[in-house]
Amino acid sequence: MKLITQEIEKKLSKNKGDGSDKPYLKLFNPTGRGTWLITSIEGDLMFGLCDLGMGFPELGYVSLMELKSLDLPFGLSIERDMHFEPEMSIEEYSDLARAEGRIVT
Repeated sequence: MKLITQEIEKKLSKNKGDGSDKPYLKLFNPTGRGTWLITSIEGDLMFGLCDLGMGFPELGYVSLMELKSLDLPFGLSIERDMHFEPEMSIEEYSDLARAEGRIVT
């Protein structure tokens, strides 16, 4: 599965780079911990809300190539949530995630 479609990449490129941006891309680890809500991408570097499953989600950068290279159990890899439609800004998702200790969509 392609992690970023052209349509998603266009939406991400239109974001302004502030807290009002919507995360048009949700990536997750199908075998356990790890969820990312992405608001922007420049080359290999993506910015968004990152949750490694330790109770402390935070805004930050993540490498697309690094996520693609993760060797998960059962031959699986990081996946894109094909049904995700953002309902809030990244700032609102971030506030909710800090309160809950995890990303809530």
